[in-house]
Amino acid sequence: MAGRRRTAPDDGRAALDVWRADPAGVPTPARRTAVRFTLEELADVAPGNAVEVRVPPDGAVQAVQGPRHTRGTPPNVVETDPQTWLALVTGALTWHEAVAAGNVRASGERADLSAWLPLQAARPRL
Repeated sequence: MAGRRRTAPDDGRAALDVWRADPAGVPTPARRTAVRFTLEELADVAPGNAVEVRVPPDGAVQAVQGPRHTRGTPPNVVETDPQTWLALVTGALTWHEAVAAGNVRASGERADLSAWLPLQAARPRL
């Protein structure tokens, strides 16, 4: 079952275009929209509740099939900053590069998101 969509896909893709044009100078509202849109996309392509993906301060989502977590600290957590997340979902950075550089903190046996990144919906429009 897909997660509830809160960000209109056209708005999310437009925000990604703004980020691509100037990753370092992207306005906060555009960055937040891009992050939330791509988190929702991840939840659509990797539905489930086994991994909590956190991109503070912009958003979080539960994704990936597996045992459902309901209380306390989740056993599978991925956390990164907005710039790294957007680089991962667009393919500007690989999962393994980000983890090796210490830009992604991933714990738990299901916390490797490399099978789903980059996201198809985050690729540039032609």
